[in-house]
Amino acid sequence: MALDRDTAEQVAHLARLRLDPEQAADVAEDLSRVLDLIDQIEQVDTADVTPLAHPLDLSQPLRGDEVTSDWDRGELQKSAPDVVEGYYRVPRSVE
Repeated sequence: MALDRDTAEQVAHLARLRLDPEQAADVAEDLSRVLDLIDQIEQVDTADVTPLAHPLDLSQPLRGDEVTSDWDRGELQKSAPDVVEGYYRVPRSVE
């Protein structure tokens, strides 16, 4: 599928891209190659291909849920501007 300069300029306009007139021919050629590649991809028969969630047959190893540090809540909340019953109090943002 060959595109001309006018089509390339129109596509650039629709995509809100600034296209110099001397670039229009190169862009038209590049767009033509992309559209040709898409046509080739569409011709591939995928009727017997099972869809994949991921291209690699891998699993995500999970680590155990273990406490790795012991923080003193009271010590950490000393620097907070407003704490009530162990919770941080913040100004209301929705009325």
